[in-house]
Amino acid sequence: MSKIQIEHLYKRYDGADSDTLKDINLEIDDKEFVAIIGPSGCGKSTLLRCFSGLEEVTKGEILVDGQRFDNLPPQKRSIAMVFQDYALYPHMTVYNNMAFNLKLSKFSKSEIDARVKAAAKKLKLTDYLLRKPAQLSGGQRQRVALGRAMVRNPEIFLMDEPLSNLDAKLRVSTRQDIIELHRQLGTVSIYVTHDQAEAMAMADKILIMRAGVVQQYGKPEELYDKPRNLFVARFIGSPSMNILKGKLASTGVFTTGGVDYDLSGIVAKELLPQNTREIILGFRPEKVTQVEVAGKKSGSAELASPRKDYFVLEAVKNLAEYMGGHTLVYLKTADGINIVIQTPKRIPNDGNQRKLQLYLHKENIYLFDAKSGLTIQGK
Repeated sequence: MSKIQIEHLYKRYDGADSDTLKDINLEIDDKEFVAIIGPSGCGKSTLLRCFSGLEEVTKGEILVDGQRFDNLPPQKRSIAMVFQDYALYPHMTVYNNMAFNLKLSKFSKSEIDARVKAAAKKLKLTDYLLRKPAQLSGGQRQRVALGRAMVRNPEIFLMDEPLSNLDAKLRVSTRQDIIELHRQLGTVSIYVTHDQAEAMAMADKILIMRAGVVQQYGKPEELYDKPRNLFVARFIGSPSMNILKGKLASTGVFTTGGVDYDLSGIVAKELLPQNTREIILGFRPEKVTQVEVAGKKSGSAELASPRKDYFVLEAVKNLAEYMGGHTLVYLKTADGINIVIQTPKRIPNDGNQRKLQLYLHKENIYLFDAKSGLTIQGK
């Protein structure tokens, strides 16, 4: 059992003008896989290093099963950490790399042998135990690094961008190995990555950080469907959420780029402002339900009264990329804003800059306050 609680944690480096981590509060349940994501410099690796003991906490507490954890020396914390660069000893065999920490801890030869061979079997490394790192592929070296951590039987696994040195195809297969390993071991895993797609695919919960501050923490589907603010909404999802800046009147008319759109049937009445309010309207590229050539009547009964339940946006097609299962279409709105949509239709990349109508159901429209970035209306 390893339940983790981080309470009001701050980290400031000596000589710094501001905190690198600011009031971090987090709970991780036993056996959960949690990914930490955010832009470069947001503090995600610093948070992991504070947890491991490689960095000292400035203020706040880290508790594991209700007991203080941040005041323990690193060697007494039941953790194992896997780094981006593998950190394998090039002159040692795979076996000796995996056994090294156990030898330092004075384990018996029989215990070391049993642990190394058991880990090698789980990681499909049995046939490589007598090889040296230079004789292995990148994915195999990463599995050796995982095995070296695994033989310690830690309660908590910490991983700092372990797949960033691998090519795209190898990352996909290796992340499956990591997920399977996590399930076999039944430990808590905390995984730092800059790749939001990787986090969405692997994690039970995701922590999104920005400038040392937690933006949102929850299940992948919660972050995708119910983003707390514009930063989360645009950070999660690929391609990123499209946004249109404009003004919302008390009548429900949204004005952007000199064009008026009637959102009275889309915006909840209680959210309509008494006076004009600056907002940002957002929608995800893959949520466009229908694409029609402007001026062409749709034969769809569902779209017979689009103003009631649909936001209909006109934009000019610039480029189409056929991806096999879908097409990415790059367009420009009346006020020159670039947007992208994803549609199952095959739209030719013929250089014809025709005007298209994009239909979005009201459930797929997000509204954000232009000043704070906070979500006003979403799912």
